[in-house]
Amino acid sequence: MMGYEQMNQMTMTTTAMMKNFNKMGPINTPHKKTTRRSVSAIDGGAAATAGEGDCRRNLKTLDLSGMSLASLSASSINLASISKLDLSNNNIQQIPESLVARMLNLWALDLHSNQLKTLPNSIGCLSKLKVLNVSGNNLQHLPKTIEDCRWLEELNANFNELTMLPDTIGFELTNLTKLSVNSNKLVVLPSSLSHLTSLRVLDARLNRLGSLPDDLENLVNLQVLNVSQNFQHLKELPYSVGLLISLVELDVSYNGITVLPDSIGCLRRIQKLSLEGNPLISPPFEVVEQGLEAVKQYMSEKMTESYKETPMKKKLWGIGKMVKYKTFNGLSSSPGRSPGRRTGGDHHGNEREGFINVSDYRQIDGIASPRHVSLFNPRRLLSPFSAYFSPPRY
Repeated sequence: MMGYEQMNQMTMTTTAMMKNFNKMGPINTPHKKTTRRSVSAIDGGAAATAGEGDCRRNLKTLDLSGMSLASLSASSINLASISKLDLSNNNIQQIPESLVARMLNLWALDLHSNQLKTLPNSIGCLSKLKVLNVSGNNLQHLPKTIEDCRWLEELNANFNELTMLPDTIGFELTNLTKLSVNSNKLVVLPSSLSHLTSLRVLDARLNRLGSLPDDLENLVNLQVLNVSQNFQHLKELPYSVGLLISLVELDVSYNGITVLPDSIGCLRRIQKLSLEGNPLISPPFEVVEQGLEAVKQYMSEKMTESYKETPMKKKLWGIGKMVKYKTFNGLSSSPGRSPGRRTGGDHHGNEREGFINVSDYRQIDGIASPRHVSLFNPRRLLSPFSAYFSPPRY
């Protein structure tokens, strides 16, 4: 057994080793590419300290979420090196214009659950921005400069007080794939949304929408459309809803819709259709109870019947409009026919009112051919030998 003196000597040796270990200081571990929090980028709140020098220069993601921040200010940090900034779950009321303008390489900005009433106009400087989350604030409108973020793919503006979206937002944000504006006060969606040909998800539920844009069929990649819970404000859907060739999920529940457009029967890829909470007359309730396929079949049959009952004049609405608005006249110029009649003939030689002998008219590409266009050449028209501008003869 170990003697008392030997045990005492070992204890003293261990104590000495611990003192020497404490003098060494903390062990330096290799730097990891993890999210850092920096106190130099904020005012009005406590934060954990970030690394010094090179660590700041190599910073790619800055996470300042949930820190009870009340304000922000520009700092010495290299904002151009930040690719992702998370400022969510704070009490921020305003973002400085100069701060945003310096984030030239930012591609993801999360500002959800703050007290923002406006967004800085300099947000248009974020030319590389792809993901923007401003949900859960007090925004009443989005700045028009957001249209300059042409690489934006996801825009989340849920749970705000938006009454309208920028009118031309659809003309510029052509890369947008997801637009979420639910739980706002939107009355109408801009017609330019029909130009968002890359859009896959459109969530506009819990608003005050009274109508949808007419040209929705241009959204060739749209897979999910949710306009539910607009309650009594939304009473009808445009015919173009049934022409969304990629649509998989359609939610129009809890609105004031009484009649679905017949085109719903054309939705071949649809897998989920939510109609509950509407005072539907067509399709009737007993058809809706039978499920999606029954509704599609009912609407398809209704569309076929409607087409059969449509008068021939309405089916030829294109030619009818051309005659009505005198795009070309409906007078026959064929030999043997009275020029004062607007009737065409069938294959038995009988004349039918309202029809035009299309063979009497040249095709538009023929009229636009070089031979015809040369007739309107400026040199020809302005020539002294031209019959158009020659002096009158007495």
